[in-house]
Amino acid sequence: MAYEVAAPKYVRLAQTLQGRIEDGTYPPGSRVPSENQLVQAFGMSRPTVVRALELLKRDGWLESRQGFGTIVRGRPEVVERKDQRGREALERVEEATPGRLVEVDQVSVPPRVASLLGVPRRAKVLVRRMLVEHDGEPVELASSYFPVESAEGTNLGDPSPLSEGLRAHLELRKKVRFDHVTERVSARLPSSQEADFLALPKGEPVLSVLVAACDVSGQVLQITDVLLPADRQELEDTYRLS
Repeated sequence: MAYEVAAPKYVRLAQTLQGRIEDGTYPPGSRVPSENQLVQAFGMSRPTVVRALELLKRDGWLESRQGFGTIVRGRPEVVERKDQRGREALERVEEATPGRLVEVDQVSVPPRVASLLGVPRRAKVLVRRMLVEHDGEPVELASSYFPVESAEGTNLGDPSPLSEGLRAHLELRKKVRFDHVTERVSARLPSSQEADFLALPKGEPVLSVLVAACDVSGQVLQITDVLLPADRQELEDTYRLS
């Protein structure tokens, strides 16, 4: 059974600072508050603050400049590429994707998915979980969730890989039309099952691209949670562009 695990303090702080960069509170070229100021403002220890800043530097949001402190670089190019991965998951043809289906089943809906999908927190939903590999190494875990009734009359519950994308399959079988998607990018700790699939050490956070695919009225048709191991993103970017 998978459990929701709260992200470490340094990851939550990094998310908050990233949000302030994105909303313009800390514009590109500006200096972020000092470590002492962040310790006071957020009530966190200095090691937590330092680790959060290092995470943002590693991902390209911040950089250190001699004599100036920590400077905002803005939204890094790598995040722009990651934002597109949710859309790619909707179009992906399972039969043609290096990797394997690791789960097709009715499961209890994860809390982060329930509110977006518009189902009760204890409801059962159908999940198709695809592990994408490159040179035998797991580089992405995409879990697509559907209301059980929405999957009736489709092959979504079939444990065999589909010969068409999830979007194309739903549009054909259910006579619906995907109009737009919204994506939420965040860092979190994976569940023990997710960590096992991605061969991650305990405590290693992942990047989550939570995708809500909607029809023209805004009704959510599908939720896909794309998990990306941070230490393998250069490899995954190469795979995506080939």
